[in-house]
Amino acid sequence: MSASSIRPEYEAVGEDVLSASTMIAARLHAVGSPMQLDELPLPAPRPLDVLVRVRACGVVPNLSNVLAHASHILPELCQPKLPAIYGLDAVGEIAAIGEQVHGIEVGTRVYVNPGRSCGSCAQCRRGNTNACQDYALQGYFACRPEARQTLDDYPYGGLGQYLTAPVSAMVPIPDNVTFDQAARFGYLGTMYSALLKANAGPGTTILVNGISGTLGIGGALLGLAMGVDRIYGTGRDRALLERVKGIAQDRIEVFSLADGSIARWVRRRVDEGVDAHIDCMGPGADPVTFADAMRALRRGGISVNIGAIGNAVPIDLHSMMDNGITLHGSGWFTTDEAVRMAALAATGALDMSIFKTQGYPLSKVNEAISGTAKRDGGFSNFVVRPDQI
Repeated sequence: MSASSIRPEYEAVGEDVLSASTMIAARLHAVGSPMQLDELPLPAPRPLDVLVRVRACGVVPNLSNVLAHASHILPELCQPKLPAIYGLDAVGEIAAIGEQVHGIEVGTRVYVNPGRSCGSCAQCRRGNTNACQDYALQGYFACRPEARQTLDDYPYGGLGQYLTAPVSAMVPIPDNVTFDQAARFGYLGTMYSALLKANAGPGTTILVNGISGTLGIGGALLGLAMGVDRIYGTGRDRALLERVKGIAQDRIEVFSLADGSIARWVRRRVDEGVDAHIDCMGPGADPVTFADAMRALRRGGISVNIGAIGNAVPIDLHSMMDNGITLHGSGWFTTDEAVRMAALAATGALDMSIFKTQGYPLSKVNEAISGTAKRDGGFSNFVVRPDQI
């Protein structure tokens, strides 16, 4: 690491970092092949970047599909150039800072928001960074080929011992949240952003379609933390649904998709319908289920899709117009939203104790990725710890 890239007052901090010249990272060399451990030069932070020592990296269930199939199934996705370091949800501590970084110190425990934008387009100037044409998720992919440069600028994912990222992406972790728990901030943040778009809070009711899954369970936890009056949740696994209901028996009701219409079930409980519908159903889900859930909305209700359902959904636009229904697509969250969500965790309003972590050393990264197929619904928290080889 070049000494010129680090503020002088921090040159004596973290001597093990500053004296090191290499790191170990898991890299994908060919689509469909296992990752392998490589020794690489230690990256140096640019003036407005920080160097993060990664202590944990969340393994998202979709990572196995991205690594094995995405370039064939979704050719429009822009993925990191191979060999590539993946890893979406990196957590650790700041090991070094760029020479123009202020307001954050070496040693600070952080979650690294992987969302990257150009910073100069009209959307970025308005603060709507997620709508940037060059938007990409560091360590994962981008949805447009225009984001190639963004991925090239930040080639280090969380499945390595160190990464560089903009200081603007740092989310300080509360003292009462562990590294393993903070590795779940990606899925939780996605749900939090959706709930904000849906105006969820005291005096409102929400329907979470797919509440027992890795993404959906955040609807239960954050809905409670944000003061939502009542949370209605659907899913397929009855045992998992009952466990979700057990989080707050008096405020959560659950329904199996095998038992009929979601809209009928909701309206038997709330005549006018719910205020918001958050849909977490994944690409392979039945699109009819999405449309059925939308019919559970009251007049003026809001529907937010965060599950990336893959097939065309049969939506009654005439009914949407008559009833003033709003439909949002929401793919990620801003750093500010993540900071506000972390504040909920700091107060204890967001209870992360339900997650059961399955931790793996970096050398077992392939086992961790394949292991998500056998997860215990949204209760499982798969984490790779790069500081353990």
